[in-house]
Amino acid sequence: MYRYDEFDHAFVKARVAEFTDQVDRRMAGEITEDQFKPLRLMNGVYLQLHAYMLRVAIPYGTLNAAQLRILAHIARKYDKGYGHFTTRQNIQFNWPALSDIPAILTDLASVEMHAIQTSGNCIRNVTADHLAGAAADEIADPRPYAEILRQWSTVHPEFTYLPRKFKIAVTGAARDRAAIQVHDIGLQLTKNESGELGFSVYVGGGQGRTPIIAKKIKDFLPERDLLSYTTAIMRVYNLHGRRDNKYKARIKILVHETGAEEFARQVEAEWAEIRAGELKLPDADIRAIERYFAPPSLPARPDGDSAVKQARLDSRPFGAWLDQNVTTHRDPDYAAVTISLKGIGEVPGDMTDSQMEAVADIAERYGFNEIRVSHEQNLILPHVARADLKSVYDALVEIRLETPNSNLITDIIACPGLDYCALANARSIPVAQDISRRFADLERQRDIGELKLKISGCINACGHHHVGHIGILGVEKKGAELYQVTLGGSGDENTSIGDIIGRGFAPDEITDAIETIVDTYLGLRLDRDERFIDAYRRVGPAAFKQALYGSEAKAA
Repeated sequence: MYRYDEFDHAFVKARVAEFTDQVDRRMAGEITEDQFKPLRLMNGVYLQLHAYMLRVAIPYGTLNAAQLRILAHIARKYDKGYGHFTTRQNIQFNWPALSDIPAILTDLASVEMHAIQTSGNCIRNVTADHLAGAAADEIADPRPYAEILRQWSTVHPEFTYLPRKFKIAVTGAARDRAAIQVHDIGLQLTKNESGELGFSVYVGGGQGRTPIIAKKIKDFLPERDLLSYTTAIMRVYNLHGRRDNKYKARIKILVHETGAEEFARQVEAEWAEIRAGELKLPDADIRAIERYFAPPSLPARPDGDSAVKQARLDSRPFGAWLDQNVTTHRDPDYAAVTISLKGIGEVPGDMTDSQMEAVADIAERYGFNEIRVSHEQNLILPHVARADLKSVYDALVEIRLETPNSNLITDIIACPGLDYCALANARSIPVAQDISRRFADLERQRDIGELKLKISGCINACGHHHVGHIGILGVEKKGAELYQVTLGGSGDENTSIGDIIGRGFAPDEITDAIETIVDTYLGLRLDRDERFIDAYRRVGPAAFKQALYGSEAKAA
């Protein structure tokens, strides 16, 4: 993984000193909250319902054990003993005192971490496939390119004050595990007919109050042109993006109103003027960054299959975990392990300080000192010898992180909602917990099969409900919480926006509604291999509306 150079260390140290002074002046009353707001947002500090919140960047979701231990230390010393991993592969601390945040940033800097550009109208944390460097279907590791984009975008003088926040995602495989088509810019590594590496470029995706799937504006962009072409996109957006209406300020609106073809023409015109200049990436620089992400040397472990076979016979729970939370690795002696942060009845994405420390130990002992954060709010150990899987499982059992529900209905994405967020209209966490408890039985979950359930507490869609196979949006109506259901969304290579299925449900009705939807699917599917999303696309919404609303559906 990337290591800071002298510039990185000096830059982050200077930024911490600058923000320390700003916090001191705010605490002394020398600046107002309104004056302080743009300063704190530049350093990842939000003001939520009950306290300040600090969002820490985890570039492309990659951590080492020392960094995870620092996060545990911060959770214990400055927060309430836990952190919340987000869909942007970051971590949030919900209860730090403002006076403590400079000390937290100093601790983060000691392990090459920071909170810069995790908020504000700038280019946010660049995300990537959580299986990068390990996936068997990968064309190339996307993280070197995410790092190049991170270095280029950090406090870029031309793009520090954009019309709105801006999000980029990179994936290295045909199977999209980074949801690139619901990003402002999505980059998919590919090869042309000559075998040269480059990118398919998608622009103008996003969720929020106007969900839009990104448009592909370039089939093949050579890797050396990554920064020049991205700069051209940013310049067109910066010039024409709406600044008079924040709800229409995202690039998705610009692309939609301009038209993808015309937007692409403007990008090409801008690119033609700058592509021959200094933004052309030298091959030597790309290869230098790549070396930071060289995979660990994986010694041969041919005993893996026999060890797993025997452990499966000895332990049925281990077998269930193996089937659900272990993914094929490009090296047959190894596997990638999903550590579910979705224990039954627990808060999705939350992790205690002691759990963080224990996972850091596991990563050092069995995972080559590498941990990933997925956009689905789980952790990943990307390189685990199959022979060590039972030992990893046993260690996870000790800290209650062995839940075998990856990609099942209880593997729920949920935003913090009205329990924390000042923007939310409704609570997300209690709904997620209640649904999780209703579907707690593992055999039932596995019979249902792959099902992406996602919950947002407001239209900003931080819980990605638009691209959930089942999405739940919390809204406010006449002072009461109400939950609107969407069906048929997906955030993979076949991205789709879910259909609003009908009127919303009260808090005490929503879990029953989800159960009705699931039971309807089970009655409609062709066989156990037909996933929910495939069945819904085959039959459409009518049967689900009828099951949920009865005569109301016919009248509609």
